[in-house]
Amino acid sequence: MPFLRFKGFEKAKLQSVAPLIIEEFARIAEVSEEKVKLELLLVEQLTNSPLSLEIMMFPREQNKHDEIACTMNRILQKQGFENVHLFFILLSPELYYKEGLPLQVKASR
Repeated sequence: MPFLRFKGFEKAKLQSVAPLIIEEFARIAEVSEEKVKLELLLVEQLTNSPLSLEIMMFPREQNKHDEIACTMNRILQKQGFENVHLFFILLSPELYYKEGLPLQVKASR
């Protein structure tokens, strides 16, 4: 965790840059590289859809989200991926479960 989900990307080009994406994301988000998960989602486009990168992660300070977005866009542009739509899906630690157990337990009131 976090998950970076790519839609509409060419697999070979994305795989070639994956180590750099993981390294830079981990550095900015301050997580270990082993925790960063990359996925290429295969979707059937029904209309003209742009390339997109959705990042599912726990909230950070706004400047961290901004830096992640800017850095990911720069890396992808250098690989020839233009006009990528990038957005965050922010997860709540209280609503994130592993093996059916909450990652973070709410304090009792």
